[in-house]
Amino acid sequence: MSATAFLLEGKDPARIALLVGETESNYGDLERASSQVARHLCGMRLERGTRVVLASDNSFFWVASYLGILKAGLVCVPLPSGVPESEFGHAGRVAEARTAFVQARVARKCREWLRGFDVVTDREMPTLPAVASQACFGAICSRDEGGSVPFPAVRGDDLAVLMFTSGSTGRPRGVMVSHGNIAANTESIIRCLGLSHSDRIMDVLPFHYCFGASLLHTHLRVGGSVVIESRFMYPEDVLQRMIDSACTGFAGVPSHFQILLRASSIRRRHFPNLRYVQQAGGHLAPAFIDELRRALPATKVYVMYGQTEATARLSCLAPEMLERKAGSIGKAVPGVTLRVMNELGEEAPPGEVGEIVAEGENIALGYWRDPEETARVFRNGMLHTGDLAKVDQDGFLYVVDRARDIIKCGGKRVSCQVVEDQLLESGDLTEAAVIGWPDDVLGEAVKAFVVPRAPEWERVEERIRLFCKTRLPAELVPRQIVLLRALPKNGAGKVLKAQLKDWRQESGTPQDQSLLKAVATI
Repeated sequence: MSATAFLLEGKDPARIALLVGETESNYGDLERASSQVARHLCGMRLERGTRVVLASDNSFFWVASYLGILKAGLVCVPLPSGVPESEFGHAGRVAEARTAFVQARVARKCREWLRGFDVVTDREMPTLPAVASQACFGAICSRDEGGSVPFPAVRGDDLAVLMFTSGSTGRPRGVMVSHGNIAANTESIIRCLGLSHSDRIMDVLPFHYCFGASLLHTHLRVGGSVVIESRFMYPEDVLQRMIDSACTGFAGVPSHFQILLRASSIRRRHFPNLRYVQQAGGHLAPAFIDELRRALPATKVYVMYGQTEATARLSCLAPEMLERKAGSIGKAVPGVTLRVMNELGEEAPPGEVGEIVAEGENIALGYWRDPEETARVFRNGMLHTGDLAKVDQDGFLYVVDRARDIIKCGGKRVSCQVVEDQLLESGDLTEAAVIGWPDDVLGEAVKAFVVPRAPEWERVEERIRLFCKTRLPAELVPRQIVLLRALPKNGAGKVLKAQLKDWRQESGTPQDQSLLKAVATI
């Protein structure tokens, strides 16, 4: 069956599926709207597997369009609503797409790239220049259903989504996710978290990102509900909405939890319905996990790890193991096998660092139109993640760092993650990101970009310098610390280290207006 049928089958039509602002939409609404979208697409007589761009904020329009595209046997290409015009055009060209479901403001911004496209917008708007056709989502959903065309049969190994990676380490690549990948990983996550129809997730993650999509998939599958909230820049509003809408779950990347713990009233609030929180999308320092447990003593905290190339999740650390296995990403989720492989291609013994290699039905089909990179990363049906890790005697995995996020400092391989964790232990910072910087003596030196806890940043320079010298070996003490108001992030909240590596300071005037101060420590 298609991923849409897998997600929506057997649901009570009257049960609430989505909450967007003051609007509630039930499963019957989703089924009808997604079917109308699929009928519209099938009526266009597109070949099965044709790519369809979807660029919008999280909304009923996004969800119904996504489900309808998959139901029609086509391939969804989700893009962020804030996508730059050039990236929209690049993704459209790479995916060879000529059909797009777009939010009106995206259509206005990218109108030149939509020339020749069949376009569906979320609301009525003036005719776009030189489009092949233009329709409104509302009009499509209100059409008479009589004489509809049948939906095509879909196999599990058919391509469902062409999901572009976040681009945090380079130009995004299109990851080919199948209908079967979605079904397999959705079931794995449900089992890990013990989700049921009574669960309601607070979603602050974009659906074009694999983590955000997994929240949608899992809660639709169990018949739960998703509260869509796009105001995380106002964390107090998000916390109040969680209480008012009786959310049982919250999910975020490290930056979400760092902001909530260091810049919100989360410790002073009571969340009577909050059963669990899940953290993924990057490494959250143990210091923050400890703070999170203290802030939410009655709530289960799940630490998860994954990649877009694995559909979403690969491993999970259960709440009861957080203290005993601090810093671990846990063990493989059901249906997945994880191994730590050394440079000889052999399974590394406990304590030895190697690369995480994953195997399971959730592993994507490869990279779109990139056979060389597919052959390098997806070998013999296994995903070579590029993440360096070690396993302990009990089989728990500990990520050391990304293979490309290692600094060669004074002849030693230094993990950026280790230095970042130590900086965050100081308690003076909300965020920290470390990169390598050319150094005549060491080859590469440590450079740290940090976000102080406001309003105490004026004195943080001295405290960080002292803390680094007392907690870190001399070669790991940052040669320079740059104080920022915020780290650069993509739409999913992940830190863009590539931008930090391109950062320049000229004559004391920052190129980035978020600069507070640059401080040489040695």
